[in-house]
Amino acid sequence: MAMKVPFTDLGAGYRRLRPQIDAAVSRVLASGWYVGGPEVAAFEAAFAQAMALPFAVGVANGTDAIALGLRALGIGRGDAVIVPALSAYPTAVGVLQAEATPVFVDVDEHGLMDVAAVEAVLPSRVRAILCVHLYGNCADTMRLGELAVRHGLALMEDCAQAHGASRDGVRAGARGQVASWSFYPTKNLGALGDAGAVTCGDEATAARLARLRNYGQRNRYEHVEAGVNSRLDPLQAAILTAKLGFLESENARRREIARRYDEQLALVPDRIVPLPVPAGGVSNRHLYPVLLPSSAGRDAFQAFLAERGIETLIHYPIPMPDQKASDPDWGGGRDFPQARSISSRVVSLPCHPDLAEPQLQEVIAALRAWSQQSGEAG
Repeated sequence: MAMKVPFTDLGAGYRRLRPQIDAAVSRVLASGWYVGGPEVAAFEAAFAQAMALPFAVGVANGTDAIALGLRALGIGRGDAVIVPALSAYPTAVGVLQAEATPVFVDVDEHGLMDVAAVEAVLPSRVRAILCVHLYGNCADTMRLGELAVRHGLALMEDCAQAHGASRDGVRAGARGQVASWSFYPTKNLGALGDAGAVTCGDEATAARLARLRNYGQRNRYEHVEAGVNSRLDPLQAAILTAKLGFLESENARRREIARRYDEQLALVPDRIVPLPVPAGGVSNRHLYPVLLPSSAGRDAFQAFLAERGIETLIHYPIPMPDQKASDPDWGGGRDFPQARSISSRVVSLPCHPDLAEPQLQEVIAALRAWSQQSGEAG
């Protein structure tokens, strides 16, 4: 019987860090402080320091982080926000929650926001660029930042998949006025439930974010604007603090797995192609996406691996402009050839810190067998 290789194994992650996680949970339960409080403040400070950013404000989830980050910049009803066509749909939902309108643009060969496409769609109602650091790779925030300054726009970074990633020596979240983070359990830094944060570079924005997440409250029972209830749970904050110290070593393990895949796939460059990391980029390898020659080839590849007990996933099968929930006007009648090409051919291989060595060897053996089979068929 083939060895089972799940796409991820959250239970294994908990078992590995059980002493630290259980101690964090027990500490919160014994404290009697179950909303806000010192555990949240401690995590905010630790996370900001770890990401080399001035301020972090914990919120309930990554989607709220997008919405509140935009609101903190004064973006809302009647404003347009440029977003890449390829991302998880919560990126668009966060913009909608801020009552702004998404404007979709195509991506480049890395699956990241295409700077030239952004320049081509700059109507006057655009107030912000929301770039997404996808698959663990950072978008070109240097050029996007220059473009934003030139046109008087805000730059926001969606860092849900970029904990510890960088490009051109700049860490994810460092160039935007604000950056949103998700700590969904499958992220590189994952909670044991929903959690998120917004980082920023100035105290006034951080203070507004802290108000917005808590009903717009400045002092107890004094509400100065219409906020929401999106507070980071102290249980999740304590768990995240416990796990934060392992982020670098876990990212290193992800990179080692990716390097091993790279070595195998370099032997068959015409049959399975890793989605490239941008030049100057240091990926955190949140995912390891590869491209097959066609959607039919992808289906066959996934079936081949599934027969061997290897689980794969598609990130993401439908570009955001093609989702039924999207208004056609958000695409402006534009084509999105790169996003559609990647969506039709991409598949992600297991790449997480609890992937055991025998499991990794099983995936590599399957890649080798698929390559041999494909070569014989060709």
